[in-house]
Amino acid sequence: MPDYRIERDSMGEMRVPAGALYGAQTARALENFPISGITFPRRFYRAMGLIKKAAALTNRDLGLLDPRIADAIARAAGEVADGRLDEHLVVDIFQTGSGTSTNMNVNEVIANRATEILGGERGSKLVHPNDHVNLGQSSNDVIPTAIRIAALEAIEEELAPALERLGTALQEKARAWDGIVKIGRTHLMDATPIRLGQEFSGYASQVDHALRRLRMARAHLVELPLGGTAVGTGINTHPEFARRAIALLAEWTGLPFREAENHFEAQGSQDALVEASALVRTVAVGILKIANDIRWLASGPRTGIGELVLPPVQPGSSIMPGKVNPVIAESLMMVCVQVMGNDLTVSLGGQHGNFELNVMMPVMAHNLLQSITLLARAVDNFTRRAVAGLEANRQRCEEMVERSLAMVTSLAPVIGYDRAAALAKKAHEENRTIRELLLAEKVLPADEIARLLDPWSMTEPGLGKGEGGG
Repeated sequence: MPDYRIERDSMGEMRVPAGALYGAQTARALENFPISGITFPRRFYRAMGLIKKAAALTNRDLGLLDPRIADAIARAAGEVADGRLDEHLVVDIFQTGSGTSTNMNVNEVIANRATEILGGERGSKLVHPNDHVNLGQSSNDVIPTAIRIAALEAIEEELAPALERLGTALQEKARAWDGIVKIGRTHLMDATPIRLGQEFSGYASQVDHALRRLRMARAHLVELPLGGTAVGTGINTHPEFARRAIALLAEWTGLPFREAENHFEAQGSQDALVEASALVRTVAVGILKIANDIRWLASGPRTGIGELVLPPVQPGSSIMPGKVNPVIAESLMMVCVQVMGNDLTVSLGGQHGNFELNVMMPVMAHNLLQSITLLARAVDNFTRRAVAGLEANRQRCEEMVERSLAMVTSLAPVIGYDRAAALAKKAHEENRTIRELLLAEKVLPADEIARLLDPWSMTEPGLGKGEGGG
């Protein structure tokens, strides 16, 4: 048996591997785009399979497609959605800017698989990739529809749950450590005391705000361009096609997808993707702050800050025995930086919505979907391997509070700012604590000193317990 077969597209004949479900246009794309070896991710192909299935069933019900062919397409498209035909979905991300090559790759795979289901031979076009599988569609509305579906499903099923788990873990630490007073820091320098629980409540709130921001992405990702075909006019599409097909997509995904309010906006621009990427990037910026803070607070164990103790997960050095590093936090931080870089690519891609079509959709899809998945996985890993086993070093926290010169802040309303500053300077020069200096110089009665230097009282609002600034 030959190891290839001949298939044809509008430009002529192409050799196609005998075992491949794809056809001539895909084979041509493989020759034209030998760039990266990176293809669209699984979620995107799931979305493509769902779209093709919804299109086939809708066209059948509208009387536009033979029921036998429609049902075979729907079955084959379901296999694409389920990941059973991934080995045949092979076109590089760096291809035509509309994603036409990938749309045709999917069309050809479904057409050949549906042909087999009906008892025909691959390449015979018993089921045609354009006339049947792509009926009522264009790459220009299908690809942005698939990106939106994939992105929103990834946010809802991966990133949002990962953030919820992180937020819960941080809130648990906040409650458990509310009785531990430590020194606050601003400008990397000692500031007035804060409770460790208060600090972690701030991290938990950051995550809560991140979840709220992600919900904002839903508003525009649910608008699907399907039905606009080539330029947004809906040429060659039944007037009921978009509404009916999108209703099926909403039913199957459980997400409130609806037809785009304006198909020219939904295809000529990809602002919804730019917005979603920016929101994911904003989440990454906040998560990096949390990971980096925890990394610093756990630095040491003897010569760093050392207020936290991270669970040891692996040896930290190939030369220094016994060294353990904050590797899980560092891993998450690198992912966050990658997300920020991905967002720049998406933003630049969004600028190339030329007239009625954006021509950067494949790379925008790759970067947005990678950002969502990477961040979700890294956040979950951080929650499980770092935050869950994180411990507080109460003794270290208390020692550092007592030694901080910022303790003098609570005296300022009583003895004045200038005198308090002079005392802090002297305590630093003589390597004494504020308490030791005040008692030695009898600046105030001992009981008054004890009241003013009570660290816990400095963690709540009130006069005579410290003032803001710096």
